[in-house]
Amino acid sequence: MSIHPTAIIDPRAAIDATAEIGPYVVIDGPVRVGARTRVHAHAVLTGWTEIGTDNLVHAHATLGDAPQDLAYDGAESYLRLGNRNTIREYAQIHRGTEAGSATVVGDDNYLMTSAHVGHNCHVGSRVILAGGALLAGHVEVEDDAFVSGNCVVHQFVRVGRLALMRGLSRTSRDVPPFCIMDGTHTVRAINRVGLRRAGFTAAQIRSVQAAFVTLFRRGRNLRMALAEVEATARTPEVQYLIDFIRASKRGVCFGLRQDVRSDDDA
Repeated sequence: MSIHPTAIIDPRAAIDATAEIGPYVVIDGPVRVGARTRVHAHAVLTGWTEIGTDNLVHAHATLGDAPQDLAYDGAESYLRLGNRNTIREYAQIHRGTEAGSATVVGDDNYLMTSAHVGHNCHVGSRVILAGGALLAGHVEVEDDAFVSGNCVVHQFVRVGRLALMRGLSRTSRDVPPFCIMDGTHTVRAINRVGLRRAGFTAAQIRSVQAAFVTLFRRGRNLRMALAEVEATARTPEVQYLIDFIRASKRGVCFGLRQDVRSDDDA
């Protein structure tokens, strides 16, 4: 075990023998740090926090602090961070609010500088949160999503698999899987580049594109558009998109209105 002599370690903490703890790190509480995880200078790990293996926590990041929620009463709640995540400078991940509840972050995620994951969020795997991206409480981000710089996601919103939020965008509605969103919860196109990189075939991408056009580009009632898509032969990807929309409690993003379409939507 490599622990710098200036680090302050709570005796309740459990640190794997292969972990590395840098200078002036503070570990306060029954924190668990997994194998080969490296924690750089001045990072703070606190509360009932469980950190998996092979994570990299950069300087001044804060993991497991009390939720920014007026309802929090000091109850035992958790942060569970998976494996092979990179947490960059000044990023923050808070634990849950209610007793026994948890904020959960999966594997292979990359949180850039000053990204914020609020209480009770569930972040999947291979997610990128760019600098200044803000997730309010109870947000769910599915696998392979990309939340760009300074995006704002309202509490209880879901961001679907392989969705991409463009920089400075904001949403209080669910962002459908496979879609590109910008402005205020407005979807403009499908995430073709992301789909190709994820191994989708040309046929799969065409099926998602056709469903997207029916759902978001023809200006019709979403309920009617869903019925039209469901009436056709559906690939698993299109069914996933339909199921995501059907499960929405906050409503999903709007399609782009014809009168505000910009040049980059051609």
